[in-house]
Amino acid sequence: MTPFLRTQLERQTVRLAEIDAALADPQVAADLKRLRELNRDQARTSALVERWQALQQRERDLADAQAMLDDPELAEMAREEIASAEADLARLDAELQTALLPRDADDDRNAFLEIRAGTGGDESALFAGDLARMYLRFAERQGWKTEILSSNESDLGGYKEVVIRIEGDAVYEALKFESGGHRVQRVPATEAQGRIHTSACTVAVLPEPDEAEEVQLNPAELRIDTFRASGAGGQHINKTDSAVRVTHLPTGLVAECQDDRSQHRNKAKAMAVLAARLRDKDRIERQARDAATRKGLIGSGDRSDRIRTYNFPQGRLTDHRINLTLYKLGAVMEGDLDEVIAALKAARAAELLAELEAAA
Repeated sequence: MTPFLRTQLERQTVRLAEIDAALADPQVAADLKRLRELNRDQARTSALVERWQALQQRERDLADAQAMLDDPELAEMAREEIASAEADLARLDAELQTALLPRDADDDRNAFLEIRAGTGGDESALFAGDLARMYLRFAERQGWKTEILSSNESDLGGYKEVVIRIEGDAVYEALKFESGGHRVQRVPATEAQGRIHTSACTVAVLPEPDEAEEVQLNPAELRIDTFRASGAGGQHINKTDSAVRVTHLPTGLVAECQDDRSQHRNKAKAMAVLAARLRDKDRIERQARDAATRKGLIGSGDRSDRIRTYNFPQGRLTDHRINLTLYKLGAVMEGDLDEVIAALKAARAAELLAELEAAA
């Protein structure tokens, strides 16, 4: 571990003492928002400091074991302890490097997941349906709650567009690298000649803003339309104008919701999606204006970036950003995204660590 990282870890020990002192302050206890933030910081910092202390202990254990090598009666036991300590140190070092990296302010948020069919016609819509099912299965494995806010189904199945709200622990942190172009290579069910076709969908993952931090929407800049919901939902939902579409006139951004029987609740959900889209638009524009912002290996999250290919004949998934290839496409399409997401996080962590050390 580098001296730079050791210095950072010592600072975290001091930071933990500061957080504990703040939590003991009666004025903080009266501020629920501040209290939640401090409790979250305390949990993270405490876990990091515990790992740091564990690493220091294993370093002492390693030094003690190395000192025992000269004793013939203890040498075998010492060699076993050295191997164990070195393995623990490598693991703890990697965990600490990742834990020290600056977190995205949005990582703990819920997220809106948008999937849109692209090139490829009906096959693209079918693939959009497959992607939606993949993410819903992944969310189920994580214990997250999901809700389809709006959908435009294709005649042959799948979706032309679908928006899903996902609620749970650190949803955005897990899914934020999924934004971009997803390409599929397979033989469509409608292909009589057995030829492989290529089609594409775009995915966008947007952090859900807190109510207090949402983009303030000027009512004069909004057009709100109501219409009858389509698709399943029972007699009531299809016979009343309960679906809501909100258009932000200055940007042309549109959000709609039709899943609820209540027009009021549909409007609130559509407004939340619109606020998230405006917030994401501002983020992308700020990055574009900032000449110092370097587009990293993982990409900017722009939906125009082609990030991944799903090759069904070969059972292969390839993430082009990090040159990751897995021959477990069936499992991935059933929601087993853990290995893919872990690899993307590790690649981003390596980038950030290199930037921090360069700056230091």
